[in-house]
Amino acid sequence: MAEQTPYWLLISVLFSSQPLTPALAMTLHEAAFELYSRGEGSREVAGDLLSGRVNNLRKDVSLGGIAGPAFEAEIETERGSGVVRFVLTRQGLEMMKAQAPASAAPAKPKYLN
Repeated sequence: MAEQTPYWLLISVLFSSQPLTPALAMTLHEAAFELYSRGEGSREVAGDLLSGRVNNLRKDVSLGGIAGPAFEAEIETERGSGVVRFVLTRQGLEMMKAQAPASAAPAKPKYLN
């Protein structure tokens, strides 16, 4: 569903020294969502469009009606190096959690004794 969801519902860019394409924004979103879900601090990203590192700033930010966890990415693209600071929107986080497979949830015990 994330592939069908417009990226601007999932990610809100606070600053970017490089123009972001929808594909680049989705790559950053996927890396940041993984970090957020696992509680990790940073991870490498690489692909046809970019290489670099996404860092979980471990802060929630709010700007007007947009709020969510903050991230920073240091990237290399065909246009050169750059920095992107962005927020995963609460709406996007809820959509991603709703579509997560049931097997990703921890198993509940059958018996309580």
